[in-house]
Amino acid sequence: MSEIKVNKLTPRTNCGTVTLGDSGDTIAISAGADATLGGAGSTITIPAGATITNSGTASGFGSTGEISWDTTVKTTGTFTATAGIGYFCNTTGGTITVNLPAGSAGSSVALADYAGTWQTSNVTVSPNGTEKMGGINADITLNTEGQSVAFVYIDGTQGWVNVLDSTSNVRGNPNLSATGGCITTTGDYKIHTFNSPGTFTVTNLSSTPADNTVSYLVVAGGASGAGRYGGGGGAGGYREYRAPVSGCYAVSPLNGNPCGTAVTVTATAYPIVVGGGGAGVPDSNDPGNAGDVSTFSTITSAGGGGGGGQGANGVAGGSGGGGSWNPGSGGTGGAGNTPSTVPPQGSSGGQGHGPASPYATAGGGGATEAGQNAVPSPSTAGRGGAGATSSITGSPVARSGGGGGSGEGGHGVTAGAGSPCGSGTAGSGSNTPAANAADNRGGGGGGAYFPGPSSLSGNGGSGIVVIRYKYQN
Repeated sequence: MSEIKVNKLTPRTNCGTVTLGDSGDTIAISAGADATLGGAGSTITIPAGATITNSGTASGFGSTGEISWDTTVKTTGTFTATAGIGYFCNTTGGTITVNLPAGSAGSSVALADYAGTWQTSNVTVSPNGTEKMGGINADITLNTEGQSVAFVYIDGTQGWVNVLDSTSNVRGNPNLSATGGCITTTGDYKIHTFNSPGTFTVTNLSSTPADNTVSYLVVAGGASGAGRYGGGGGAGGYREYRAPVSGCYAVSPLNGNPCGTAVTVTATAYPIVVGGGGAGVPDSNDPGNAGDVSTFSTITSAGGGGGGGQGANGVAGGSGGGGSWNPGSGGTGGAGNTPSTVPPQGSSGGQGHGPASPYATAGGGGATEAGQNAVPSPSTAGRGGAGATSSITGSPVARSGGGGGSGEGGHGVTAGAGSPCGSGTAGSGSNTPAANAADNRGGGGGGAYFPGPSSLSGNGGSGIVVIRYKYQN
């Protein structure tokens, strides 16, 4: 290897150009070397493809406070920073302490959260001796996820001053994320509950395709009972699906996995419809009012069918309304699971009593059981059919129970009870008013008996939509 020893390299002409090497060459300035390249007004050119390697300490390059980043990641323990260098600090294995170098005006040090873990395992920054950080001689703690900071030494009064503090965690999200509804978390899963209409907006898809299939519960509004010799209202349609990656929680017998309809979301907005319950009916031969549908994506649950009025049949719906007393053979229950879904979204109403007194009517259908028939002896109105219980929201809740039928208390007829383990409500007797179903449970309202303390049948309960998915690994 040839060696040239000179004190100064200058261009051949004043204000000329000195070229170091050719394309593909490596120009090395050895540690400890003290060389001057060119004079005032000279231009030093590094040809395209040539590389300069500095084995010592560079100074006088760039502007004050400029940072060169060290790509050797710092892990647990303590290290002393070098001025002009930025460090990536990985605290997945434990905390890190950074000792700052002795400060001189214009010196800079930067730090960045390598793994997005400073919020759980922090970084402590300690000034040198009696030097200050922001005017105070004390350590500071960096404990924000994804944080990056840069300090510049100003003077003895303020010492190291933070000139950059980014607290945004700009990272790719490998998991499903969304907005809308009331959002709660259980373990690695998020739950969006809609008690009223809204929008479920998917803001990021999971990089694992199977994780984009979500669990759901879609319950429609329940129907009201009828107002005279009224059968109980049918429950709102009940549709449930537990996705394979939405956690282990208790589902109802109507869980649609694997036979039901899966919903695999895309990065878009999904309008959510939550059906209202049917309003109670005053004294008349009219049937109870149907509940309204609830929808999410391709899933629609039908509103409950109204209870049958005097001498009439119950109305079909998600679950059917109970039949009324009828001077013929008694009113039949309305059909459930209308329109048809797999698994079925509800059950039929029960059969009313006839032809003679006592006047006993039937219960409305529930999600998992048909409304009970009126019983002539001992005279009892039918109770509402049982609903379904799911823990999709984190705790077990019963929904979509049928409403109870009404009974002629003056002739010893017992009014029908609301559904067991469901949300339907009791029908009325001669001396009791019909009960309203609870909001967001999708139950049927109780049928009303006439005459009585109240000739108004019970309201159906409004529905609910719940969406659950895995949001973190």
